[in-house]
This record gives sequence, C-alpha cells and structure tokens, in this order.
Amino acid sequence: MKVVILAGGFGTRISEESHLRPKPMIEIGERPILWHIMKHYSQYGMHDFVICLGYKQYMVKEFFADYFLHTSDVTFDLANNRMEVHNNYSEPWKVTLVDTGLHTMTGGRIKRIQKYIGKEPFMLTYGDGVADVNLHELRRFHESHGKIATITAVNVGQRFGVLDVAEDGGIGSFREKNDLDGSLINGGYMMMNAGVFDYIEGDKTAFEKEPLERLAADGQLMAYRHNGFWKCMDTQRDKMQLEELWQSGKAPWKSWRD
Repeated sequence: MKVVILAGGFGTRISEESHLRPKPMIEIGERPILWHIMKHYSQYGMHDFVICLGYKQYMVKEFFADYFLHTSDVTFDLANNRMEVHNNYSEPWKVTLVDTGLHTMTGGRIKRIQKYIGKEPFMLTYGDGVADVNLHELRRFHESHGKIATITAVNVGQRFGVLDVAEDGGIGSFREKNDLDGSLINGGYMMMNAGVFDYIEGDKTAFEKEPLERLAADGQLMAYRHNGFWKCMDTQRDKMQLEELWQSGKAPWKSWRD
C-alpha cells in the first residue's frame, strides 16, 4: 500500500527553521521529522512512499539521493574516485518525490499525484506530525466501513478542523474550528479510496475545506479515534518538546528498533 505524505508547504509558523529548510526536513534527534514519520509507517510494513513537494523541494530530493551520507560511515578514495559505505543499512523504501508546485494547496497536491496511486486505496498524512497510531487497526477500520475516507480523530487543543463524530465513527460534518468548539480534531494519519480524487478540483483546493466537507455531507467520511500520543510540530516550542522526548529515550512515536 502506498503512503502519501504532504510535504510542500512553507511552514510559516516555524519560520525560525523553515526559512532554511522545508518543515518536514526540520530535525528531531538529527533526523528529519519526515524520516520519523516514514519509519513509523515502515514498521507496519508500508514501504512505498509518494511525497508531495513544493517549498525547497530540492533539499528533500538531496536527502534521499545522498541517504547513505546521512546514515552511514563512508570512506572517500579521492585518487580513485571511489566511495565505500560502511555499516550499510538500507531502508526497504521506494520513495517517489513529486514536485506538486510551490503555491499549490493541500488538495491540489493530492490531485497531482493521482497518476502514481491509480485506483488502489492509500494512506495519507502530513509531513509535520508524529503519533503512535496503530496503522493495522486504522486499516482494518477503514476497510470495515466501506466509505471513501477515514481520518484519525485525536483529542487535543483548538487549532484545527472540527469533527462531529457519531458513535459508529461516522462524521456528520467537517468545518474549520471556532472558539466555542470541543477538542476532537483531524490528526492526519488518514486512509483513502481512490474515489477521493473526484472530490478535488485542482491546485487551489484546500483538502481540509471543500473535499472533506463534501465527503462528510455525502456520508463518505469516517473517523478512527486515536487516544494515544499525537503531536504536530507547528512551532519552535513544539519542536523542542519533541526533541526532549527523543533525547529522553521515551519518544512515544518510536515504534521501530535501532
């Protein structure tokens, strides 16, 4: 199953770092947060990634092109123009890096990678949030209800789109938050059937607005409730909190072994 990661935004709320690199390349424990997200999916047997790029896309491409330089010891034999990689560990990943435009909205980025997905269901998430979501349970839930879209609902503060969730997980409405709302929000870690592409017009479509609103109105949007750890790296403070968790050796999202 393919995993689509939205990694093309400007990351303006963490501009202390994003003016130098795209937000998904900001490091936690000397590895990009994008790497942490991919490691979690890979732990559940999902190794085929499609990454939607935009702002400073070349930095993401260079990271994967030079992956061994980031993860292994190397010897450069300059006289013979040769490089030897030591303690070589290759991730079992296939990574498709797609330029989805500098100013394209999230829905537009998803629409642009349709040709890489085809008609198969796929996972979808953002390149700036880590969690300990059980992806096997998410997949089973999605396949059990037969609807087009499942999003993971998490219980946190008041910053993101608000969900009206019924007892069976059905979503009656999706809208942007206001000051009077509760705290169940869209935490990413979504699963979609290919029918979702029909709900996206083009580059100017924000996935969190018209597509999710229409899916909810059509009874095609479901919520998988996650009561565990979830954290979006939205600000410098968020980054420092994630770094502290990583350095403590107790990062809740670390589902893999070194």
